[in-house]
Amino acid sequence: MGFPEGVRSDMGYALGVAQLGGKHPNAKPWKGEGPGVLEVVERYDGDTYRAVYTVRFEGVIYVLHAFQKKSPSGVRTAKTDVDLVSERLKRAKADYEANREGRRG
Repeated sequence: MGFPEGVRSDMGYALGVAQLGGKHPNAKPWKGEGPGVLEVVERYDGDTYRAVYTVRFEGVIYVLHAFQKKSPSGVRTAKTDVDLVSERLKRAKADYEANREGRRG
């Protein structure tokens, strides 16, 4: 909720497209986690904002991380953000598997 209104609106729309089974034109693969993990990048007032989500699991999407990019290493995404996405993807998989039976019925 701390993102500028225009960024929140654009990212919300892109995530809505994903929920309906589509892919927003601004969505691109997130490097390092393989297929089914995507990011939406929005630029606003000289800053860059990202939302990383996964569509790997049937019938649901998980937003893994949303952040303002403030990398100390220039172009690269900060290791803390990359690690957080990886950890949350593992937790999303565990959550999906734990709740899969309830989704089928």
